[in-house]
Order: sequence, then C-alpha cells, then structure tokens
Amino acid sequence: MAVSRALRRLLRIRSLQEEQSRLALESTLGELHRLEYTLTATVERERRGRSLIQASVQTGELPDRLAGLEETRSAKLHAAALGPRIDGMEEEVTDRREEFLLKRVERRQAETLIQEIEARNAIEDGRHGQQALDDWYSSRMYRDGGKEGADAESAVSTSGGLASQTNAVS
Repeated sequence: MAVSRALRRLLRIRSLQEEQSRLALESTLGELHRLEYTLTATVERERRGRSLIQASVQTGELPDRLAGLEETRSAKLHAAALGPRIDGMEEEVTDRREEFLLKRVERRQAETLIQEIEARNAIEDGRHGQQALDDWYSSRMYRDGGKEGADAESAVSTSGGLASQTNAVS
C-alpha cells in the first residue's frame, strides 16, 4: 500500500505546526531575554544612584544626594515590578517549550509512520521482483527443459556406456 496523500498532508501540517510552535517559543524567549536585560539595566541604575549618593556625601551637594536617592528608589520599584513579569514569562517559556516538544514528537511520529510504510512497500516490491525472477527462471527451465533433458539423458547414457565398457575390459 502506497503512502496516502492524507498521511503526507498530515506530515506537512505537523511540520507547519512545529514551525509555528518553534517561532512562538523563540518569540517568548526573546521577550524573556529583553525583560532580563531590563532588570540588569535597572540594577545598574540602582548602583549608579548609590554611587551618586556616596559622591554627594563627599561633596556636600544636596541635589545630587536627592537625585541619587530618587534613582535608587525608582530602580528598586522598577525591579520589583519586573520580578513577577519575569517569573510569568519563564512559566510561559516552559509552556511554549513543552508545546514545541509535543509538536516535534507528533511530526516525528508521522514521519516514522510514513517511513515504515515506505520500507514495507520496498520489501514487498523486492518480493514481487524476486517472484517475477523466479517465475521467469522456472519458465525458462521448463521451456529449455526439453532440450536440456535430452542432452542430459544422452550424456548419462554415454557415460554409463563408457563405464560398462571399462568394466568389460578389466
């Protein structure tokens, strides 16, 4: 039985679904990396605010100290807001990764099914080819059997006659 168009179509659909799932995973991973980068920038902003406070203590500049305090406070609030978003995005990445792996398994199952059918067809074709060769050879033997049978009988009778002549001489 040949691989049906429905199975080929199923494989194509599974491949497209896997590709869409992979793209969704990559998009979600990109968003997670962007949030992590933003968190890193926020931590750096908080560090600069503390550095500004420390510098203003040495110079005595009150506006610098206030700016440093505000930068630190703002960075902490921003980091606190990013934490839950990053956690949520990590969960979404996990879900997308599982979905992608599920789609990959489904595609590979369809591929395996098609490969098994093709292998079975190849074995069956080989059997039919061997059967055709066997039939051809046996029909040739049957057709040529009359000539070869007569040749074989004359050879046996000749060799039998030589054997009897040899026995008579001894």
